[in-house]
Amino acid sequence: MPNLAHHLRRAAAWVILLGSATAAPAQSVGLPAPRLLTTMPMGGKAGTTVEVAVTGEHLDDAGDLTFSDPRITAKRKPDAGDRYTVTIAPDCPVGLYEARVTTRLGVSSARVFAVGSLAEVTVTTPNRTLATALELPLNSVCNGAVADRAIDYFTFQARKGQRVVIDCAARGIDSKLNATVIVGDAAGRDLLVERRGGAIDFAVPADGKYTIKLHELTYKGGPAFYYRLGVWEQPAGTSVVRQPSTQAVNAFSWPPVGLPVQAATAEVEPNDGGRPQRVTLPCDVAGGFFPAADVDVYEFEAKKGETWWVEVASERFGLPTDPAVLVQRVVKGEKGAPDTLADVLELSDIPSPVRVSSNGYAYDGPPYNAGTADVLGKLVVPADGLYRLQLTDLFGGTRSVPGHTYRLVIRRAAPDFALVAWPLHMELRNGDRNALSKPLSLRGGATMALEVVALRRDGFDAPIELAMDNLPPGVTAHGLTIPAGKSHGMMLVTARADAPRGFTNATFVGRGTVAGQAVTRPCRLATVAWPIPDSWGEIPSPRLLADVPVSVSGIDLAPLTITAKAPVLEATAGTKLTVPLVHRRTSEFSGDKIPMKAVGAGFEKAPAFELPIQADKSEVVFDLKALNVPPGEYRVSFLGGGVVKYRHQPEAVARVEAASQKMLLEVKALEAEVKRVADDAQRAPPEKKEQMARTLTATTARMKAATAALTATQQQLTRAKSAAQPRDIADIIVCEPFTIRVRPAEKK
Repeated sequence: MPNLAHHLRRAAAWVILLGSATAAPAQSVGLPAPRLLTTMPMGGKAGTTVEVAVTGEHLDDAGDLTFSDPRITAKRKPDAGDRYTVTIAPDCPVGLYEARVTTRLGVSSARVFAVGSLAEVTVTTPNRTLATALELPLNSVCNGAVADRAIDYFTFQARKGQRVVIDCAARGIDSKLNATVIVGDAAGRDLLVERRGGAIDFAVPADGKYTIKLHELTYKGGPAFYYRLGVWEQPAGTSVVRQPSTQAVNAFSWPPVGLPVQAATAEVEPNDGGRPQRVTLPCDVAGGFFPAADVDVYEFEAKKGETWWVEVASERFGLPTDPAVLVQRVVKGEKGAPDTLADVLELSDIPSPVRVSSNGYAYDGPPYNAGTADVLGKLVVPADGLYRLQLTDLFGGTRSVPGHTYRLVIRRAAPDFALVAWPLHMELRNGDRNALSKPLSLRGGATMALEVVALRRDGFDAPIELAMDNLPPGVTAHGLTIPAGKSHGMMLVTARADAPRGFTNATFVGRGTVAGQAVTRPCRLATVAWPIPDSWGEIPSPRLLADVPVSVSGIDLAPLTITAKAPVLEATAGTKLTVPLVHRRTSEFSGDKIPMKAVGAGFEKAPAFELPIQADKSEVVFDLKALNVPPGEYRVSFLGGGVVKYRHQPEAVARVEAASQKMLLEVKALEAEVKRVADDAQRAPPEKKEQMARTLTATTARMKAATAALTATQQQLTRAKSAAQPRDIADIIVCEPFTIRVRPAEKK
């Protein structure tokens, strides 16, 4: 199956051609989606309650704040729409969880919420000078955000001989902050500096006060540049366990199913070329790239014709490492000559199963990279004898970091697969370069496409069926099979036009057959941490999600719903099949046609076509002979791109107009009442003048309050009318999937 994202990039180019007469030079991409951007604080201690303020995009009619673990709950504060009281159960494990807000458009994108075991502090007043530094107790975590072109200052007390760890969680909790952390003396003079996101392991030289200075590497700042600064005492001789971090997309492929949490063998230094460490195959070894330029060598016996699979994990642990493996055969020297080494196999990166962006941006490919700098490859033993495996970190020549660990596994073939998926993206060719977080928040009648990528392990090449269960009422999901030997497919999630408002955490899996046994594997979902409307100036930060949330608006409808007239169509192999389509529009579009492309194994080579957008129905013809489609059952859909004349909450205009008209009548009534009371006050006898004056004052105050409310509703009406004005938004259009059954041709 060709790269599915490629179809969308082609369709995007067609969208520009079709919409160029009416579209603005820089069109928006993607219909509005609810996105939670910040929580402050970003976490709390288990067993406590904390007040959390949230911000985001398109959080209209914001409701509940929900989390990926039921042990974290929230209640909205009365009369404080952006604030929630969050309760963390005492038995909630330390770690990262997903926070989301329910809105009129469905459930928002996620933001990380951390649960810790240390005392929590939040920056509440500016601490941008040494004189205003915030004092932190040891064994605490501070929540804050750096301002633009500013430094945050902290102090802490420590004793001589203490070992203090200073760890700033930022990029690993979805922040845009590339933190620079400096530990200084009481006068602020620098002692230790960390600019690469690592923790500072500080041996306290004397009793007294010490400073911490924290800023963004290039002195950027703002609400998106938040952090959790941990300061704790670390016992001597123990390893530093840093604050938890989100997982990169490529972590989906680790660990292999059934691998023990702890390796059976540990690396024993020294184990360099002159002193290799002896192992017996199969083996599972835990080691580290330490010190700088470390080369670890393992020696083993093997027989000719044996096949072993070699896998190394290190980058997938979230480390900035690049493992490389060289396997060599030890050739015995003749007549007393020294042994020599003959190269047998070199292994380096595991490439992405699908093409990704060539430069880290969302332009010529998706920003998600399922590949990794880790190692996975096959070793076929060429001869009986002794072999050596040399393992190095290609980035480790000058770095000496004890925490740069690895796991080396050499095993017999254990065919299997791992899956990851993300919402299909669309990039325009007119200068827009977008990388948008796209929650599975469905409008009524919408179908959302997820691109699914498989990493095939140890020669597994069977088909993979995709399934999604535990969906909200009115929502269905259909997987387009990943064919044998291929690495990508698609999951299509559809909400009926009348689907009620709902939200569930879905189960997303792939099913295949390994050695005659049916197996089921989870499919992880990925997102970009921040919506980036223009990635010319910012590199996206994709990561894995902890769950698979699916929601339905129950209010908003898809601009266009395309369905096959019948959910199942039948045809005979070698003939032509006509697919009648039904269109239902709720929005206007730029142009009168939308470019579309068939997706689904067996039909992806069908010619592209143009859907007549203004019509209520159309037909697509498949030439089964030209496509060479064999008998069988196929799941098929169409996707493409169109420019929607999107109007945001047009129904709000009528609602606000009614409220404004009601307030106008109230103001007019109060104006008349004020005039009447004023006249009565003038004619009142002296003994009633004071009472009438008080009545006039109260009535006038009521009129002023009503006038202020009228002004507010009129301003709200202006904003609602502005928001409801149609604007061009390029979006992905997906047909609800249907089934084609191809019967065998009759024998002549």
